[in-house]
Amino acid sequence: MAAKKHRKKKFSPYDTADYLKSREDVVAYLEACMEEGDDDPAFVVAALGDIARSYGMVKLARETGLTREGLYKALSADGNPSFGTALKVLKALGVKLVPQVA
Repeated sequence: MAAKKHRKKKFSPYDTADYLKSREDVVAYLEACMEEGDDDPAFVVAALGDIARSYGMVKLARETGLTREGLYKALSADGNPSFGTALKVLKALGVKLVPQVA
């Protein structure tokens, strides 16, 4: 019997943005990241970056009045957006920040 040749399988890098298809997905993802991220603002900002990429950075830039490059920088894992920027992004995404008793 001849030995089978093993072919290397090619995988695409995983990108969360590819799986955020609806507002419900976005809200569930953001809630989970806020719970998991605890007090790490960079974790939540990176989640906002994933959500922004799923929405479309050009569209988001147009709706927020911010530049696409500025959004990429602010919403990266190393970004540190102002609270105002985060609120603009959330509003454009159709997501409300709702205070609750912890």
